[in-house]
Amino acid sequence: MSDQIAPVFSTRRLVCPRCLRPRISCICHWMVATWPLVEVLILQHPLEVQQAKGSARLLHLSLNGSRLLTGEIFDNAYLERELYSGGKTPVLLYPENPVAAGLLHSPPALTPDILTHPEQLRLVVLDGTWRKSRKMLYQNRLLQELPRLPLSDMPASHYRIRKAHKPDQLSTLEASCQALIQLEGNAEKYQPLLNAFDGFIDQQLSFLATATPEQ
Repeated sequence: MSDQIAPVFSTRRLVCPRCLRPRISCICHWMVATWPLVEVLILQHPLEVQQAKGSARLLHLSLNGSRLLTGEIFDNAYLERELYSGGKTPVLLYPENPVAAGLLHSPPALTPDILTHPEQLRLVVLDGTWRKSRKMLYQNRLLQELPRLPLSDMPASHYRIRKAHKPDQLSTLEASCQALIQLEGNAEKYQPLLNAFDGFIDQQLSFLATATPEQ
């Protein structure tokens, strides 16, 4: 993967240096090595880094060649390099109408020719609550200028550990997998990762059920 993180130690408990969770709740065994044709860039809101319910880390660890960057407001020059490096065409996974979101820039149309060669695409994913991801989009002009990939007619989310405001709202991992399926036309390829996500959810629910205030 693109990022390398040194081992982290706590006075109370060891933390896995790969998934950044306490070893007792490590999620590395749910990783499913997957090689997408479309490169994935995950922009994670800082409040999601320590969020035990978050799925972005599992997504990143499973997708070969993916990158995960943390921040809310990115330097324009830095973000531009990340979006367009290697001659890739960035496409933002985001459903909302720009007018409804109060944005300054209307995105260019996602034309059929852009989707002809998925290996030339970079899927940009915002990881955060709907409120936080909308704020990230509003505060980063370059993201507003990207062609936008919406998802429609999606299956019901299995993300039972977080409340969705709408029935079709998916976790970061689910939405990204569905977007990759849409772009690559290969649902079978991403089913093992979606199955692993179910196991991840069950694990998190089991910890929530047995957690004490001291934990």
